Amino acid sequence: MNKKGIINPKEVRTQNYESKKMNNSENLKKKKDKDLPWWVELLFVQIGLPDKLLIKILKTQKKARELIKYDRNSLIKFLFVILTLVYFYPVIKHAKNKLDCETIAKNYIIKNKNTFGINKRELKMLSTNFCYGGEEIYEFENFKN
Repeated sequence: MNKKGIINPKEVRTQNYESKKMNNSENLKKKKDKDLPWWVELLFVQIGLPDKLLIKILKTQKKARELIKYDRNSLIKFLFVILTLVYFYPVIKHAKNKLDCETIAKNYIIKNKNTFGINKRELKMLSTNFCYGGEEIYEFENFKN
């Protein structure tokens, strides 16, 4: 009986090892021949920024990648909170401006107009009306009770 069809496992292992070894040397050559990113070329080669800055940028980039990789849930929660605040900021700002306008209008009515016989609710109504462009405040002196 001839055993030509049977492959020796040691020979397979050595062939795989040699092929992996050859691939690693090719990969190293590819990494060495790789072009610089455009921003490194522009900022550090053409403009001539200091190399220390490049080192700091690359370290920060590496730390950011690690942060994203390991703390993904907390980062997503933080971004959700920030986006929620950004979404509701115009509503909060509008409400604040409205309250400020009503306060200013109320103080104006109290100082410059005759407010005898007007309760707080009517004063608030007049100040709100004034802030939204109403002209009842100008006819206020004729509105005495």
